[in-house]
Amino acid sequence: CNSRGNDIGPRFPAHPRAQSGPVTHHSQRQPFSLAITICADRYRNRLRVCDLPRVSTMPSLLVIILVLEVFSHLVNTVGAAAINNLLWTALNYLPISTAKAAAQHRKLQTDFLKTRKELNATSSQDEFAKWAKLRRTHDKQLEQLEKSKQTQEASRSKFDTYLTGFRWALTKVPQYGLPFWFSKEPMFWLPYGWFPYYAEWILSFPKAPIGSVSIASWQLACSGIVTLLTELIVSVIGLVFAAKESKEKPAKVPASSSKTASKTATGRSETGKKEL
Repeated sequence: CNSRGNDIGPRFPAHPRAQSGPVTHHSQRQPFSLAITICADRYRNRLRVCDLPRVSTMPSLLVIILVLEVFSHLVNTVGAAAINNLLWTALNYLPISTAKAAAQHRKLQTDFLKTRKELNATSSQDEFAKWAKLRRTHDKQLEQLEKSKQTQEASRSKFDTYLTGFRWALTKVPQYGLPFWFSKEPMFWLPYGWFPYYAEWILSFPKAPIGSVSIASWQLACSGIVTLLTELIVSVIGLVFAAKESKEKPAKVPASSSKTASKTATGRSETGKKEL
């Protein structure tokens, strides 16, 4: 049948849509069929309309991976122990129970050191009564200080455990979880024909479409760039400080050269005297 459904040749049943009227033009098609047509056309050029909403979320994931690698590198550079000590010190100045216990522990330490100093300055033979009283106070404060120290150590151990778990949840879990969850998602597409097939396969490893950059490749690139920039910044700062120190310090004259100069001057003076 022709476009209007009229019979030309053997009799075949006309299409149901052809019986209702002429076929609509491309611009008059329904939105759903138009979307399918555009999707099929652009699929050949690797630009699918169906993937556009999903790809639009990728820039945020790119930034998340970059920030995650920067944060992990800072934690590894500064050190987990130094961060724990800094946060524990800051926590002890907040109005909470742990801070109150830390303040009481510091007060016990101050009182104990004061009593111990007085005990050492008191003679057990000349001032026995005073010495005995200070000795009992000293022993009592020492016992309280040991109990307070054990409590502080238990609180610190619990704090370190929670902080380590929180740090793992912020760094390690996303570092392994995001590449696993978004392993099939392309971060961005490479220009068509710019790279050979094996390079596209490596960049799309493990499960991203060929011709795209996978989240694992992007994470590896971010980690390498952050490490290189950190080393570059540290090297530049070291060179600047070394140059400043070399300018501030005066140049030292070797002792051998000064002795040689003095001997030369003495020899010249002696020859001058002989000539006179």
